Amino acid sequence: MYNSEATLEQAKVRVGLVGTGYAAKFRSEALLQDERSHLVAIVGHTLENTQAFAQDYQAEAMSSWQQLVEREDIDLVIISTINRDHGAIARAALTHGKHVIVEYPLALDVVEAEEIIALAKSQNKLLHVEHIELLGGLHQALKQNIEKVGDIFYVRYSTIAPRYPAPRKWTYNHELFGFPLIGALSRLHRLTDLFGEVFTVNCHQRFWQTEPEYYQTCFCLTQLCFNNGLLAQVVYGKGETLWQQERKFEVHGEKGGLIFDGDQGFFVQAGETTPIEVGTRRGLFAKDTTMVLDRIFNGTPLYVTPEESLYTLKVAEAARRAAQTGLTIFMKDI
Repeated sequence: MYNSEATLEQAKVRVGLVGTGYAAKFRSEALLQDERSHLVAIVGHTLENTQAFAQDYQAEAMSSWQQLVEREDIDLVIISTINRDHGAIARAALTHGKHVIVEYPLALDVVEAEEIIALAKSQNKLLHVEHIELLGGLHQALKQNIEKVGDIFYVRYSTIAPRYPAPRKWTYNHELFGFPLIGALSRLHRLTDLFGEVFTVNCHQRFWQTEPEYYQTCFCLTQLCFNNGLLAQVVYGKGETLWQQERKFEVHGEKGGLIFDGDQGFFVQAGETTPIEVGTRRGLFAKDTTMVLDRIFNGTPLYVTPEESLYTLKVAEAARRAAQTGLTIFMKDI
């Protein structure tokens, strides 16, 4: 898999990082701890902030991702920046012969994502779309216990994050973040990973916006009907006009229910409730980074494919169209 000009004897993947935020910080720390990688250069929003960030990781600060992807001394580009730019940077990096890690979503547009996946294959380069929610304690506990409920009747997944005041940042901007369930693709990806293909999608959304550039609240309510008949609701909200935090995943079936509320899990039956151990959410970016390096050096399979992420992106696009039109969207039409 490792087919750059660097030799295996060097045992170093030379990395360029786009981003200086939350995810970029954990990526940089993981790269610093793994002797198989060398963080060469970093690009951020402003050169001054990038220089301060890069100094902590002994990397060069750059002002342009276009220049970064052209560098011959970089083998792998990690994209940890605003959602709007993911597709353009991934396409450019692959065109210049780099391997690519991109935090979800791969792109805000389904067609663009399809083209980037095809480009990676034609270039014979690794394209990895991060979905660390699959590695976390909640998802692993779901997988380990889901057979207990028997035939599944209904699923509800709700994440509501009150923020007052709401930050004036890209995650509260229509253009930069994208449609809520595209920008927060992991909310749908948990479901497609567990329950398979979707038949129809309904969705309603509301924004509270008192300024032209940033909204103060978004709320998105989506209903999925899966091919197997399962009904699922996904609730996603954040901002100033929401007042009760919620992070809850419920699976209801013929033999019982799985209820995960925050970091606590329970298997519920008639007259009996049994605690379920839920592992940590810490260290997932480091785990993801290690698995990518294992893939590059040893060909070890990754835990998710770009095609699986693309399918969930299509479900999110169906939700966007449903919210826009007020109609039920059939997945066969996406």
